[in-house]
Amino acid sequence: MTQRIGILGAGKLGTVVARLAVAAGYEVRIAGSGDPKFIALTVDVGARGAIATTAADAIADAHLVILAIPLYGVDGVPAGALAGHIVIDATNHWADVDGPLPEYESAGGTSTVVARKFPHARIVKALSHVAYQELEAHARDSRRIALGVASDDVEAANTVAAFLERLGFDAVMIGPLAAGIGLQPGSHAFGAALGREALLRSVRDFNSARSEKGM
Repeated sequence: MTQRIGILGAGKLGTVVARLAVAAGYEVRIAGSGDPKFIALTVDVGARGAIATTAADAIADAHLVILAIPLYGVDGVPAGALAGHIVIDATNHWADVDGPLPEYESAGGTSTVVARKFPHARIVKALSHVAYQELEAHARDSRRIALGVASDDVEAANTVAAFLERLGFDAVMIGPLAAGIGLQPGSHAFGAALGREALLRSVRDFNSARSEKGM
């Protein structure tokens, strides 16, 4: 049976990941914030082969659900809808864009807050630190971009890693969910399309520096 990927968010990241997932042989359903008819053309042009649908339908029976939405949209996703699902959290708190949001400025980073909002979901931080243009340009090419994976759920992290590898990237386990702060804005890895060793070193050095500062 073809595995289904549900994507919440029909912006640049959502449509690029949808396109890559379709090319990798997944069934892809993608939802925007409202009626599917408003994103149907976007999906048809930007992610041909994916199906524009509702959030509930995108989530139902999904092998993986991807949060590819702006941070302000997280609270609009019903917590119960994600219960039991492996969820890739691609959100970031970026003060330059979102403004100061004390809730998201905890030591554990954005995804630890998202995990508290969806306590029955299996949250994995991934697809959050490399620009969508780089993902599209270098999937399956010789550069083999490394994508960080952080989670407190080892099985869920392995499932996400297999998905990323199938898309054409090197999946790099960087540790528990809180380690994902090393992939966020302000880190050395954010916005950088790095190889495996460079990414591991970048995240390790960033998180070690934070630890030494008591952050």
